[in-house]
Amino acid sequence: MELNGKLRQQAAPDQISGDRREDRRYPIELELKYKLIRRKRVLETGVGHTIDLSSGGVFFQAEHPLPTGLNAELSITWPVLLHNVAPMRLLVIGKIVRADRTRIAIRTVQHEFRTQGGPSPHGDPSGHTRDGERSPLPASTPFFYQALPSSRPVSKL
Repeated sequence: MELNGKLRQQAAPDQISGDRREDRRYPIELELKYKLIRRKRVLETGVGHTIDLSSGGVFFQAEHPLPTGLNAELSITWPVLLHNVAPMRLLVIGKIVRADRTRIAIRTVQHEFRTQGGPSPHGDPSGHTRDGERSPLPASTPFFYQALPSSRPVSKL
């Protein structure tokens, strides 16, 4: 179409342009471990690193191609310490919705932060990690239920 002597391009009505994702994506490279799960059984484990994160999903690089449609659990090394002391991990449970060779997209179903070595819903219920260390938290008490110390002084009555 011509407007004031200049050509103006029009997108075809059936063509969608731009990023249609609902959640903002944050490019960050963090180490991760993954488990592929079917009917509460671990089918495969591996390592990789994130490409980007959002509240709705994780895009990551795996060691080899992974099949779409399977449930996955990601344990992502978090770059911030809890109270400047305890290393943390972001646990993401979701479904593989897209795979382009070794670049895998997971749609997040559930996520939570845990201190390093915390029990996995599909791991050892005793709270022991694979290397035999004991989790710093009781297996029966998820991290997000732990009370954080208040930064405000307590007033005396």
